[in-house]
Amino acid sequence: MTTAFDLTRGADARLDASALQALAARTLTPQGDGKARRGPFRPEVWLNARQRHASRLAVHWFRTIDVAIVGAITTAALILSSPGGLMASPLADLLPLAIGALFVLGSLRSLSLYRFERGQGLPLHLATVTGLAVTGGLTATLLEAMLSSGRPDFSTTILWTAFVAVALYGSHLAWSLMVADWRARGALTPNIVLVGATRHAERLIRDALQRRDINVLGVFDDRLARSPETVAGVPVLGDAEALMTHRMTPYVDKIVLALDPKAEARVRELTARLSTLPNEVTLLVDPVDASERGAALDRLARAPLASLDGPIDDDRRAFNKRIQDLVIGAFALVMLSPMIALTALAIRLDSPGPIFFRQRRHGFNHEEIVVWKFRSMRHEAADATASRQVTADDDRVTRVGRFIRKTSLDELPQLFNVLRGEMSLVGPRPHAIGMKTGQVESARLVAEYAHRHRMKPGMTGWAAIKGSRGPLHTAAEVRTRVRLDIEYIERQSLWLDLWIMLVTVPVLLGDRAAQR
Repeated sequence: MTTAFDLTRGADARLDASALQALAARTLTPQGDGKARRGPFRPEVWLNARQRHASRLAVHWFRTIDVAIVGAITTAALILSSPGGLMASPLADLLPLAIGALFVLGSLRSLSLYRFERGQGLPLHLATVTGLAVTGGLTATLLEAMLSSGRPDFSTTILWTAFVAVALYGSHLAWSLMVADWRARGALTPNIVLVGATRHAERLIRDALQRRDINVLGVFDDRLARSPETVAGVPVLGDAEALMTHRMTPYVDKIVLALDPKAEARVRELTARLSTLPNEVTLLVDPVDASERGAALDRLARAPLASLDGPIDDDRRAFNKRIQDLVIGAFALVMLSPMIALTALAIRLDSPGPIFFRQRRHGFNHEEIVVWKFRSMRHEAADATASRQVTADDDRVTRVGRFIRKTSLDELPQLFNVLRGEMSLVGPRPHAIGMKTGQVESARLVAEYAHRHRMKPGMTGWAAIKGSRGPLHTAAEVRTRVRLDIEYIERQSLWLDLWIMLVTVPVLLGDRAAQR
C-alpha cells in the first residue's frame, strides 16, 4: 500500500531577471543546453514558500470576511426591527436571526465550503452556499413563529435571508475566482524535488507530467557516478549536499525520498542529513499499481487552502500570528512615528550618507529578504554581509549609531518588513547571508542552524530576551542562539509572543554590556 510518512516538520512576486539567470546557471552542465536542464516542470511564476503559504492561509481571511458580512447584515436587521433599541428588545425578538446567522456560518465551515479543492464545481458550490442562506432564513422564520407572542412579521427575516444569500453568493464567487487564478498561476501547485534517481522517481515524474498538478523541479542523488543527467526529462542537479545549499530550496514545498524503503540504512542517513533543512521531507513508498501511484500523487499534490477544522495546527497558528503582526505592528508604527522621525533626523545631522541601511538576510524557509535598519555605521564602512561583526568600541559605528544600537532604535524600520509579511514581531532574529563567526560562516557551525528558518524572523525573540543577541563571536554562542530559537519555534503561542514583546524593552535597556 502506498504511504507517505512525514519525517520532519515543514509552508506575488516574480523572481527578477538576475535571480532567474543565476538559478538557471546553477542547473546548467557543459554537456546539455540550458533549456533541457531546466526540465519540463519549471513554473512561469516563482513563488517562495512564504508567498505560497500566504495563499494557503487566505481561507482564514475568507472565513473572517464572511463572518463580518453576516454579522453586519444581522446587526443591521435587528436594529431596524427594534425601534426602541437592541438593549430594550426582548430576547425572543433577537434570537431567531442570531441563531439563523450562527446556523449559516457553522454550516459553511462544517460542510468544508472553504476548502476550494481542485476540480470542485463552481455552480454546485454557489448553489450550496445559497441553499444554506435560505435554510438559515427558514430556521429563523420557524423560531420567530414559535417564540412570537403575537402575530409574527416575517418581513425583516425575508429581507435578511435575501441579503445574506446575495452577499455570500458574491463573496464565494470572488473567493472561488481568486483560488482558480492562484491555481492557474501555480501558487497552489506544490513544488517538490526528488532524492534518488530511481525507477520510483521515473514513474512518479511520468505520472506527474500527465496530471500537471505537481511540479518536480529537480532530482538529487548521492550516487552521481551511476545517475543519468535527467530522469524522464527532469534534470539531476547534484547530490544531497548540493540540495542543502541550492538556490532552489526556498521555492520547494517538499523533499521526497524516492528510494527503496528496504534500503533502511540509506533512508536513515539521508533523512538525518536533510533534517537540517526547513523543508518538509517525505518518504515515498513504491506503489504496486496505477491506482496506488495515483493515490500517492494525490497526497503530494494536495494543496488545499488551510483547514478551519480540528485543533490549532501550523496553518492556523501562522494565520493567528499574522493577524497579531498586522494589528500590533500597525499600531506600533503609528505610535512610534515621532520617534522614527527624530531618529532619522539625528542620523542625517550626525554623519553623511543615507538614513537607512539595507541588508540581505535569511527569512522563512531560506528566503532571501531585504531587512531595513537605521544606519548606525559610517556609510563607507558599511558591511552588508556581516563578514566582520560589531565589537566594543567599533570604530565603524557613529555617535548616534552607538545610541540607537544600544537602545535597539536602529531596528524600528523593520516594522515595514513586518507589515509586508517578510518578518514577524517575534521570532528568530534574521542573520545576514554569509554572516561569519570568526573566519567560518555561522551556518556551518551548527547542524540544526537551518531549523531556525522554519518560522519568519522577528524584530525580537526568545533568544533576545534570554541574553543571546547581537554579534556571535564563538561557535558556542551560535549553538546557544540556535537552541533558543528552536525552543521558541516549538513553544510559540500568542501569550508567549505578548510576553516577549512586553519584556523586550526593559531587558534590552537593562543590558549594559550589550555589544550591538
